[in-house]
Amino acid sequence: MRVTLESTTKIVTLQVHGVDVPARVWEGTTEEGVACHAYITRIAVNKHDDASQFERELQEQRAPRNPDIAAIPARLVL
Repeated sequence: MRVTLESTTKIVTLQVHGVDVPARVWEGTTEEGVACHAYITRIAVNKHDDASQFERELQEQRAPRNPDIAAIPARLVL
């Protein structure tokens, strides 16, 4: 599966092994056009790569299309 994602301004808190972890909500679509969202807690590039453009673009965020998104349905957690 291939998904194209965009960063939003929405931050939620996830419980990971009993610890609260902040996650940014990213919204996107699959190649087939299915709308989806992802909860990103960390993102990085190879430490040997020039990450300056990546870091600039990472600062770009938009308001979420669905501001009520706050939870992941349990059936989707792998």
